Amino acid sequence: MNATLLSPANETAAWSSQEGLFEQMASMRQAVEALQREVAELRCEAGYWKSRHADAVRRIEHLKDELEETRAENRKLQDRLFGRKSEKKSKDRSNDLEDSTEKGKRKRGGQKGGSGHGRRDYSHLPEEEEFVEIAPDERICSRCGKPFVEMSDTEDSEQLEIEIRVYRQKTRRKRYRSTCQCCGCTQTVTAPCPAKLIRKSRLGTSLWAHILLDKFASHRPTARLLEELKQHGLNLAPGTVTDGLRRLEPMFTPVYEALLTRNQASSLCQADETRWLVFVDREGKTGHRWWLWAFLGEDTVVYRLDPTRSHDVPEQHFAADAQCVLMVDRYSAYKAMPQVKAGTIKLAFCWAHVRRDFIEVGKGWPNLKDWAIEWIHRIRQLYRLNRRRLKHPVDSADFRRDNDALREAVQSMQSQAAEELADETLRAPCRKVLESLQVHWIGLTLFVNDPRIPMDNNASERKVRGPALGRKNYYGSGALWSGRLSAKMFSIFATLSHWRINPRRWLLWYLKTCAASGGKAPSDISPFLPWNLPPDQLASLQAPDPRIDLPAA
Repeated sequence: MNATLLSPANETAAWSSQEGLFEQMASMRQAVEALQREVAELRCEAGYWKSRHADAVRRIEHLKDELEETRAENRKLQDRLFGRKSEKKSKDRSNDLEDSTEKGKRKRGGQKGGSGHGRRDYSHLPEEEEFVEIAPDERICSRCGKPFVEMSDTEDSEQLEIEIRVYRQKTRRKRYRSTCQCCGCTQTVTAPCPAKLIRKSRLGTSLWAHILLDKFASHRPTARLLEELKQHGLNLAPGTVTDGLRRLEPMFTPVYEALLTRNQASSLCQADETRWLVFVDREGKTGHRWWLWAFLGEDTVVYRLDPTRSHDVPEQHFAADAQCVLMVDRYSAYKAMPQVKAGTIKLAFCWAHVRRDFIEVGKGWPNLKDWAIEWIHRIRQLYRLNRRRLKHPVDSADFRRDNDALREAVQSMQSQAAEELADETLRAPCRKVLESLQVHWIGLTLFVNDPRIPMDNNASERKVRGPALGRKNYYGSGALWSGRLSAKMFSIFATLSHWRINPRRWLLWYLKTCAASGGKAPSDISPFLPWNLPPDQLASLQAPDPRIDLPAA
């Protein structure tokens, strides 16, 4: 093909046209590249804002969860502060956590058809008779005027009265003059001085017993007792009472140490602690909060006062090689004991505390209430089955039958917990409670193999209730000796209560013996320990009748 020859002018125009096209193409490429960069930037920005939106959505969901958690915690705290404190006699025994499956609310008081407890017997109280006569002008017939004749029988009724009498017991020591003329003989002999609990004190044994009982058994402030005594004509100085209590404190040390030794040897114990204020400055300690630890043995109760709440207190209470079962709540100090880590002390955990976890979930998260009530029913069934088996002797067929039913319920509960924890959709509050249940499962089920072990530590919680009441009434102790006296008296009265001994009778007996010993503890305190008392002497100390004589001092 022959190429067409272009003239110089046409050739120049053609090159100009091509250069324009090239420039347009280059310009278009630049525009496309700019658009591509802009698209890339917009895509990056879009991805960024999408990620920010996703973060915001996640944060909103997290804040919703936090808000729900805060509201639930607020509901729980409101219930703790203003709700029902006792777990007794509520509609479903769940601290007013309503259950639609429960029957109507039980009315208070005796129920129709119930057997009741009958009238109480007060025949042991001393009796004072009072004869009521008809006026003489009314003992005649209103028509004929003939007199009435007195009958041999009477129509009797009785009512209970009380009289508190403060009196001065004046002791007159008789003196005797010698009638002989023997050389060196005493010319005058005087009867011995009466025994005094505190030398030169005018307060007698019965009054000190009354003061100790009022403060450490009734948990009333001493100032309130002194105001009451004023109404009976006795005006005591607070300093006199305080100094007397300080002098009495060493007299109870041997008894307290004996209780401590006996308690430490128990094979089954319970423990709990409550705060106690001691208003003394101690080096290395900030504030005045101390802790009153309660240890329940098989037949003794001991309180220990310590400035800390660490594991050192229960660790030092038990011997290094102690072997026992210790029923406690889930406080970490007990788990940190060396004896527990070594396996010589086994921790039995409290089902009542586990139950409270489910109650808090039901109250804190209303939409989880049905789930919580189902678990509360399972725990209730364990209590029922355990009570049922304990009604029979351990070697009986009835016990074995109920024991098998209990084991089946325990296994079913464990399987249910594992199944729910395997569900990824399980709510966080539910998961937290069930994980705690699994962690403490071995300690929670020790009672299955050993019927002696209780299912909860309610007994130890009841033992700290009295001291907690005293702490609220008189704020604790103002000195170390006062704190020691509180721990000793709480221990003695709680142990006497366990043995059903009348604390007033025992205290009068012991203080009279201390007075006879010159105002100090007797050299041998074994006769005063409840487990050493002969049956007849124990029965006399358990009797409420004030006319029964006390044991000899």
